[in-house]
Amino acid sequence: MKILAVLPRFPYPLEKGDKLRAYHQLRCLAANNEVYLFCLSHKDVLPEHIDLLKAFCREVEVVRLHHFPSCLSALWNMLRVRSLQTGYWTSARSRRRYKAFEQKIKPDVIYSQMVRTMPLVARSTYPKVMDYQDALSLNMQRRMEHSHSPLRRRAFHYEFQMLRSAEYDAFDIFDDLTIISEPDSMAIPHRMNHTIHLVPNGVDFDFFHPMPEVEKQYDVVFCGNMQYSPNVDTSVFLATEVMPLVWKDCPQARLLLAGATPTAAVRKLANDRVTVSGTVDDIRRCYAAGRIFAAPMRLGSGLQNKLLEAMAMQLPCITSSLANHALGATPDRHLLIGDDAQTTANHIVHLINNPRQGEQLVNEASDFVHQHFSWEAYGQQLEQILLQASKKRENK
Repeated sequence: MKILAVLPRFPYPLEKGDKLRAYHQLRCLAANNEVYLFCLSHKDVLPEHIDLLKAFCREVEVVRLHHFPSCLSALWNMLRVRSLQTGYWTSARSRRRYKAFEQKIKPDVIYSQMVRTMPLVARSTYPKVMDYQDALSLNMQRRMEHSHSPLRRRAFHYEFQMLRSAEYDAFDIFDDLTIISEPDSMAIPHRMNHTIHLVPNGVDFDFFHPMPEVEKQYDVVFCGNMQYSPNVDTSVFLATEVMPLVWKDCPQARLLLAGATPTAAVRKLANDRVTVSGTVDDIRRCYAAGRIFAAPMRLGSGLQNKLLEAMAMQLPCITSSLANHALGATPDRHLLIGDDAQTTANHIVHLINNPRQGEQLVNEASDFVHQHFSWEAYGQQLEQILLQASKKRENK
Protein backbone atom coordinates (compact mmCIF):
# COMPACT_ATOMS: atom_id res chain seq x y z
CA MET A 1 0.00 0.00 0.00
CA LYS A 2 0.93 3.60 -0.52
CA ILE A 3 0.20 5.22 2.86
CA LEU A 4 0.12 8.97 3.40
CA ALA A 5 0.56 9.79 7.10
CA VAL A 6 -0.61 13.21 8.27
CA LEU A 7 0.66 14.38 11.68
CA PRO A 8 0.25 17.55 13.76
CA ARG A 9 3.89 17.35 14.90
CA PHE A 10 7.14 16.08 13.46
CA PRO A 11 7.57 12.67 15.15
CA TYR A 12 11.06 13.19 16.54
CA PRO A 13 12.58 13.59 19.13
CA LEU A 14 10.40 11.15 21.07
CA GLU A 15 9.63 13.38 24.05
CA LYS A 16 5.85 13.49 23.56
CA GLY A 17 3.37 10.62 23.50
CA ASP A 18 1.86 11.44 20.10
CA LYS A 19 5.32 11.64 18.52
CA LEU A 20 6.40 8.35 20.08
CA ARG A 21 3.23 6.62 18.82
CA ALA A 22 3.54 8.03 15.31
CA TYR A 23 7.25 7.27 14.99
CA HIS A 24 6.95 3.59 15.88
CA GLN A 25 3.74 3.09 13.89
CA LEU A 26 5.30 4.55 10.75
CA ARG A 27 8.46 2.50 11.30
CA CYS A 28 6.40 -0.70 11.52
CA LEU A 29 4.15 0.18 8.57
CA ALA A 30 7.18 0.89 6.38
CA ALA A 31 8.28 -2.75 6.60
CA ASN A 32 5.67 -3.81 4.02
CA ASN A 33 4.39 -0.53 2.56
CA GLU A 34 5.40 2.75 0.98
CA VAL A 35 5.01 5.43 3.67
CA TYR A 36 4.88 9.15 2.89
CA LEU A 37 4.87 11.72 5.68
CA PHE A 38 3.20 15.12 5.77
CA CYS A 39 3.45 16.92 9.08
CA LEU A 40 3.16 20.30 10.73
CA SER A 41 5.69 21.75 13.15
CA HIS A 42 5.78 24.80 15.38
CA LYS A 43 9.53 24.31 15.74
CA ASP A 44 12.39 24.15 13.27
CA VAL A 45 13.13 20.53 12.35
CA LEU A 46 16.79 19.54 12.22
CA PRO A 47 17.99 18.09 8.88
CA GLU A 48 19.40 15.04 10.67
CA HIS A 49 15.98 14.33 12.16
CA ILE A 50 14.41 14.49 8.70
CA ASP A 51 17.09 12.10 7.46
CA LEU A 52 16.24 9.74 10.32
CA LEU A 53 12.57 9.63 9.19
CA LYS A 54 13.64 9.21 5.57
CA ALA A 55 15.19 5.90 6.60
CA PHE A 56 11.66 4.46 6.41
CA CYS A 57 9.52 7.20 4.81
CA ARG A 58 9.76 7.59 1.02
CA GLU A 59 9.18 11.37 1.24
CA VAL A 60 8.88 13.80 4.13
CA GLU A 61 7.07 17.14 3.85
CA VAL A 62 7.19 19.51 6.84
CA VAL A 63 5.16 22.72 7.01
CA ARG A 64 6.57 25.17 9.54
CA LEU A 65 3.89 26.93 11.57
CA HIS A 66 4.51 29.99 13.73
CA HIS A 67 3.04 30.68 17.13
CA PHE A 68 1.49 34.12 16.58
CA PRO A 69 -0.37 33.29 13.33
CA SER A 70 -1.46 30.00 14.90
CA CYS A 71 -2.93 31.87 17.87
CA LEU A 72 -4.82 34.16 15.48
CA SER A 73 -6.12 31.09 13.65
CA ALA A 74 -7.28 29.62 16.97
CA LEU A 75 -9.12 32.85 17.80
CA TRP A 76 -10.71 32.84 14.34
CA ASN A 77 -11.93 29.32 15.03
CA MET A 78 -13.46 30.53 18.29
CA LEU A 79 -15.42 33.18 16.37
CA ARG A 80 -16.68 30.38 14.11
CA VAL A 81 -17.49 28.22 17.19
CA ARG A 82 -14.87 25.58 16.39
CA SER A 83 -12.04 23.95 18.29
CA LEU A 84 -9.11 26.15 19.26
CA GLN A 85 -6.76 23.22 18.70
CA THR A 86 -7.84 22.57 15.12
CA GLY A 87 -7.29 26.27 14.46
CA TYR A 88 -3.90 26.38 16.12
CA TRP A 89 -2.61 23.36 14.17
CA THR A 90 -3.76 24.37 10.68
CA SER A 91 -3.56 27.35 8.34
CA ALA A 92 -4.57 28.25 4.79
CA ARG A 93 -0.94 27.71 3.74
CA SER A 94 -0.74 24.27 5.34
CA ARG A 95 -4.00 23.24 3.63
CA ARG A 96 -2.63 24.31 0.25
CA ARG A 97 0.66 22.48 0.86
CA TYR A 98 -1.19 19.38 1.98
CA LYS A 99 -3.48 19.34 -1.06
CA ALA A 100 -0.50 19.60 -3.41
CA PHE A 101 1.37 16.82 -1.58
CA GLU A 102 -1.67 14.54 -1.60
CA GLN A 103 -2.18 15.08 -5.35
CA LYS A 104 1.48 14.29 -5.92
CA ILE A 105 1.47 11.07 -3.86
CA LYS A 106 -1.98 9.75 -4.84
CA PRO A 107 -2.10 7.43 -1.81
CA ASP A 108 -4.05 4.21 -1.43
CA VAL A 109 -5.03 5.35 2.05
CA ILE A 110 -4.49 8.33 4.34
CA TYR A 111 -3.60 7.84 8.00
CA SER A 112 -4.32 11.01 9.96
CA GLN A 113 -3.34 11.50 13.60
CA MET A 114 -5.66 13.32 16.04
CA VAL A 115 -8.59 15.67 15.38
CA ARG A 116 -6.03 18.47 15.02
CA THR A 117 -5.37 17.31 11.45
CA MET A 118 -9.05 16.99 10.43
CA PRO A 119 -9.16 20.36 8.59
CA LEU A 120 -6.34 19.16 6.32
CA VAL A 121 -7.85 15.87 5.22
CA ALA A 122 -11.61 16.28 5.70
CA ARG A 123 -12.37 16.97 2.03
CA SER A 124 -10.00 14.38 0.60
CA THR A 125 -11.63 11.81 -1.67
CA TYR A 126 -9.05 9.13 -0.85
CA PRO A 127 -9.79 6.40 1.73
CA LYS A 128 -8.80 7.70 5.13
CA VAL A 129 -8.39 6.52 8.71
CA MET A 130 -7.96 8.78 11.71
CA ASP A 131 -6.22 7.89 14.94
CA TYR A 132 -7.88 9.74 17.79
CA GLN A 133 -4.90 8.63 19.89
CA ASP A 134 -6.61 9.77 23.12
CA ALA A 135 -10.08 11.13 23.76
CA LEU A 136 -8.92 14.75 23.78
CA SER A 137 -12.31 15.92 25.03
CA LEU A 138 -11.94 13.67 28.09
CA ASN A 139 -8.52 15.17 28.77
CA MET A 140 -9.97 18.66 28.50
CA GLN A 141 -12.92 17.78 30.74
CA ARG A 142 -10.58 16.57 33.47
CA ARG A 143 -8.51 19.74 33.22
CA MET A 144 -11.71 21.80 33.43
CA GLU A 145 -12.90 19.96 36.53
CA HIS A 146 -9.49 20.27 38.18
CA SER A 147 -8.96 23.99 37.49
CA HIS A 148 -9.50 26.53 40.28
CA SER A 149 -9.50 29.53 37.94
CA PRO A 150 -12.99 30.56 36.72
CA LEU A 151 -11.52 31.98 33.51
CA ARG A 152 -9.53 28.84 32.76
CA ARG A 153 -12.55 26.68 33.56
CA ARG A 154 -14.61 28.61 31.00
CA ALA A 155 -11.86 28.23 28.37
CA PHE A 156 -11.50 24.51 29.09
CA HIS A 157 -15.28 24.05 28.99
CA TYR A 158 -15.47 25.72 25.57
CA GLU A 159 -12.69 23.56 24.16
CA PHE A 160 -14.19 20.46 25.76
CA GLN A 161 -17.46 21.08 23.88
CA MET A 162 -15.69 21.83 20.59
CA LEU A 163 -13.49 18.72 20.82
CA ARG A 164 -16.52 16.54 21.56
CA SER A 165 -18.16 17.95 18.43
CA ALA A 166 -15.05 17.28 16.32
CA GLU A 167 -14.71 13.75 17.71
CA TYR A 168 -18.36 13.10 16.82
CA ASP A 169 -17.98 14.51 13.29
CA ALA A 170 -15.05 12.18 12.60
CA PHE A 171 -17.47 9.28 12.11
CA ASP A 172 -18.89 11.00 9.02
CA ILE A 173 -15.50 11.99 7.60
CA PHE A 174 -13.31 8.89 7.96
CA ASP A 175 -13.66 5.33 6.68
CA ASP A 176 -12.30 3.94 9.94
CA LEU A 177 -11.09 5.21 13.30
CA THR A 178 -8.50 4.01 15.81
CA ILE A 179 -7.77 4.87 19.43
CA ILE A 180 -5.32 3.89 22.13
CA SER A 181 -7.56 2.31 24.79
CA GLU A 182 -11.11 1.18 25.55
CA PRO A 183 -11.75 3.87 28.20
CA ASP A 184 -10.87 6.52 25.62
CA SER A 185 -13.08 4.81 23.04
CA MET A 186 -16.05 4.82 25.41
CA ALA A 187 -15.48 8.54 26.08
CA ILE A 188 -15.95 9.43 22.39
CA PRO A 189 -19.46 10.96 22.15
CA HIS A 190 -21.02 8.72 19.51
CA ARG A 191 -23.39 5.74 19.68
CA MET A 192 -21.00 3.84 17.37
CA ASN A 193 -17.94 4.37 19.55
CA HIS A 194 -17.72 0.60 20.07
CA THR A 195 -16.67 0.29 16.39
CA ILE A 196 -13.47 2.30 16.94
CA HIS A 197 -10.46 -0.01 16.56
CA LEU A 198 -8.29 -0.31 19.67
CA VAL A 199 -4.61 0.05 18.77
CA PRO A 200 -2.55 0.40 21.98
CA ASN A 201 1.02 1.62 22.21
CA GLY A 202 4.05 -0.60 22.57
CA VAL A 203 7.48 -0.54 24.11
CA ASP A 204 10.81 -0.56 22.30
CA PHE A 205 12.27 -3.40 24.34
CA ASP A 206 15.63 -3.17 22.56
CA PHE A 207 15.92 0.38 23.93
CA PHE A 208 14.11 0.26 27.27
CA HIS A 209 15.75 -2.49 29.30
CA PRO A 210 17.31 -2.74 32.77
CA MET A 211 20.55 -0.77 33.21
CA PRO A 212 22.19 -2.19 36.37
CA GLU A 213 25.34 -0.21 35.66
CA VAL A 214 23.55 3.06 36.54
CA GLU A 215 23.87 4.06 40.20
CA LYS A 216 20.59 4.33 42.16
CA GLN A 217 20.71 7.95 43.31
CA TYR A 218 16.98 8.56 43.89
CA ASP A 219 14.33 6.73 45.86
CA VAL A 220 11.49 7.99 43.66
CA VAL A 221 11.50 9.04 40.01
CA PHE A 222 8.82 10.47 37.73
CA CYS A 223 9.48 11.01 34.01
CA GLY A 224 7.52 12.84 31.34
CA ASN A 225 7.34 15.94 29.19
CA MET A 226 7.30 18.63 31.87
CA GLN A 227 5.40 21.11 29.73
CA TYR A 228 2.36 18.83 29.50
CA SER A 229 -0.28 19.90 32.03
CA PRO A 230 -1.03 16.41 33.49
CA ASN A 231 2.70 15.83 34.04
CA VAL A 232 3.11 19.27 35.63
CA ASP A 233 0.19 18.50 37.95
CA THR A 234 1.69 15.13 38.90
CA SER A 235 5.10 16.68 39.58
CA VAL A 236 3.62 19.32 41.88
CA PHE A 237 1.47 16.70 43.61
CA LEU A 238 4.46 14.43 44.23
CA ALA A 239 6.78 17.17 45.47
CA THR A 240 4.35 19.16 47.62
CA GLU A 241 1.79 16.61 48.87
CA VAL A 242 3.20 13.07 48.61
CA MET A 243 6.88 13.43 49.48
CA PRO A 244 6.34 15.52 52.65
CA LEU A 245 4.41 12.50 53.98
CA VAL A 246 7.21 10.16 52.88
CA TRP A 247 9.83 12.34 54.58
CA LYS A 248 8.13 11.85 57.94
CA ASP A 249 9.29 8.21 57.85
CA CYS A 250 12.17 8.41 55.35
CA PRO A 251 13.74 11.88 55.72
CA GLN A 252 16.63 11.04 53.39
CA ALA A 253 14.40 10.01 50.46
CA ARG A 254 15.10 11.85 47.21
CA LEU A 255 12.80 12.58 44.29
CA LEU A 256 13.81 13.03 40.64
CA LEU A 257 11.47 14.84 38.24
CA ALA A 258 12.92 14.12 34.79
CA GLY A 259 11.83 15.32 31.39
CA ALA A 260 12.05 18.00 28.73
CA THR A 261 10.98 21.66 28.95
CA PRO A 262 9.95 21.93 32.62
CA THR A 263 7.60 24.82 33.33
CA ALA A 264 8.30 27.45 35.99
CA ALA A 265 5.93 25.57 38.30
CA VAL A 266 8.09 22.45 37.98
CA ARG A 267 11.45 24.22 38.15
CA LYS A 268 10.61 25.90 41.44
CA LEU A 269 10.05 22.48 43.05
CA ALA A 270 13.80 21.84 43.06
CA ASN A 271 15.51 21.76 46.45
CA ASP A 272 18.03 19.63 48.33
CA ARG A 273 15.69 16.60 48.23
CA VAL A 274 13.97 17.20 44.86
CA THR A 275 15.93 17.26 41.59
CA VAL A 276 14.46 18.68 38.38
CA SER A 277 16.58 17.40 35.50
CA GLY A 278 15.29 19.34 32.51
CA THR A 279 16.07 17.95 29.06
CA VAL A 280 18.39 14.92 29.16
CA ASP A 281 20.28 13.07 26.44
CA ASP A 282 19.07 9.64 27.54
CA ILE A 283 15.88 9.39 29.60
CA ARG A 284 16.66 5.74 30.37
CA ARG A 285 19.39 6.81 32.77
CA CYS A 286 16.79 8.80 34.73
CA TYR A 287 14.55 5.76 35.03
CA ALA A 288 17.52 3.60 35.98
CA ALA A 289 18.71 6.06 38.64
CA GLY A 290 15.49 5.54 40.63
CA ARG A 291 14.44 2.74 42.97
CA ILE A 292 10.69 3.36 42.57
CA PHE A 293 8.69 4.88 39.71
CA ALA A 294 5.71 6.93 40.87
CA ALA A 295 3.13 8.33 38.42
CA PRO A 296 -0.02 9.13 40.44
CA MET A 297 -1.73 10.83 37.48
CA ARG A 298 -4.81 12.93 38.28
CA LEU A 299 -5.30 14.42 34.81
CA GLY A 300 -4.90 13.29 31.21
CA SER A 301 -6.22 10.49 29.06
CA GLY A 302 -4.88 7.61 27.01
CA LEU A 303 -2.16 5.10 27.84
CA GLN A 304 0.81 6.35 29.86
CA ASN A 305 3.94 5.39 27.94
CA LYS A 306 6.03 6.28 30.96
CA LEU A 307 4.54 3.36 32.88
CA LEU A 308 5.26 0.91 30.06
CA GLU A 309 8.85 2.13 29.88
CA ALA A 310 9.36 1.98 33.64
CA MET A 311 7.98 -1.58 33.76
CA ALA A 312 10.25 -2.61 30.87
CA MET A 313 13.21 -1.17 32.79
CA GLN A 314 12.13 -3.23 35.82
CA LEU A 315 11.18 -0.48 38.24
CA PRO A 316 8.41 -1.12 40.78
CA CYS A 317 5.59 1.23 39.80
CA ILE A 318 2.96 3.21 41.68
CA THR A 319 0.18 4.91 39.73
CA SER A 320 -3.45 6.01 40.00
CA SER A 321 -6.67 4.22 39.07
CA LEU A 322 -7.14 6.84 36.34
CA ALA A 323 -3.86 5.91 34.63
CA ASN A 324 -4.28 2.18 35.18
CA HIS A 325 -7.75 2.18 33.62
CA ALA A 326 -6.16 2.34 30.17
CA LEU A 327 -3.14 0.20 31.08
CA GLY A 328 -5.16 -2.72 32.46
CA ALA A 329 -2.52 -3.94 34.91
CA THR A 330 -3.51 -5.95 37.98
CA PRO A 331 -3.12 -3.93 41.21
CA ASP A 332 -0.77 -5.46 43.80
CA ARG A 333 0.51 -7.87 41.16
CA HIS A 334 1.93 -5.66 38.38
CA LEU A 335 1.91 -2.32 40.21
CA LEU A 336 0.48 -0.45 43.20
CA ILE A 337 -2.43 1.99 43.10
CA GLY A 338 -2.50 5.28 45.01
CA ASP A 339 -5.38 7.68 44.41
CA ASP A 340 -4.50 10.15 47.16
CA ALA A 341 -1.36 11.55 48.71
CA GLN A 342 -1.42 9.39 51.86
CA THR A 343 -1.92 6.08 50.02
CA THR A 344 0.78 6.94 47.48
CA ALA A 345 3.18 7.93 50.27
CA ASN A 346 2.42 4.72 52.18
CA HIS A 347 3.27 2.66 49.08
CA ILE A 348 6.55 4.53 48.61
CA VAL A 349 7.59 4.08 52.25
CA HIS A 350 6.64 0.40 52.15
CA LEU A 351 8.70 -0.24 49.00
CA ILE A 352 11.68 1.64 50.45
CA ASN A 353 11.54 -0.51 53.57
CA ASN A 354 10.58 -3.76 51.79
CA PRO A 355 12.59 -3.97 48.55
CA ARG A 356 11.67 -7.66 48.09
CA GLN A 357 8.06 -6.74 47.34
CA GLY A 358 9.39 -4.37 44.70
CA GLU A 359 11.30 -7.25 43.14
CA GLN A 360 8.11 -9.33 42.96
CA LEU A 361 6.23 -6.46 41.27
CA VAL A 362 9.08 -5.97 38.81
CA ASN A 363 9.07 -9.60 37.66
CA GLU A 364 5.30 -9.70 37.11
CA ALA A 365 5.24 -6.27 35.44
CA SER A 366 8.06 -7.14 33.04
CA ASP A 367 6.19 -10.23 31.87
CA PHE A 368 2.99 -8.17 31.54
CA VAL A 369 4.44 -5.51 29.22
CA HIS A 370 6.34 -8.05 27.11
CA GLN A 371 3.17 -10.06 26.56
CA HIS A 372 0.78 -7.18 25.84
CA PHE A 373 2.66 -4.17 24.44
CA SER A 374 4.56 -4.91 21.23
CA TRP A 375 4.92 -2.14 18.63
CA GLU A 376 5.36 -4.77 15.92
CA ALA A 377 2.15 -6.64 16.80
CA TYR A 378 0.08 -3.47 16.90
CA GLY A 379 1.77 -2.23 13.73
CA GLN A 380 0.51 -5.33 11.91
CA GLN A 381 -2.97 -4.72 13.32
CA LEU A 382 -2.91 -1.11 12.10
CA GLU A 383 -1.73 -2.24 8.66
CA GLN A 384 -4.80 -4.49 8.37
CA ILE A 385 -7.11 -1.63 9.40
CA LEU A 386 -5.62 0.61 6.72
CA LEU A 387 -5.86 -2.15 4.11
CA GLN A 388 -9.53 -2.79 4.96
CA ALA A 389 -10.29 0.94 4.71
CA SER A 390 -8.76 1.12 1.24
CA LYS A 391 -10.78 -1.92 0.14
CA LYS A 392 -14.00 -0.49 1.59
CA ARG A 393 -13.71 2.46 -0.73
CA GLU A 394 -12.87 0.22 -3.69
CA ASN A 395 -16.06 -1.77 -3.11
CA LYS A 396 -18.34 1.27 -2.93
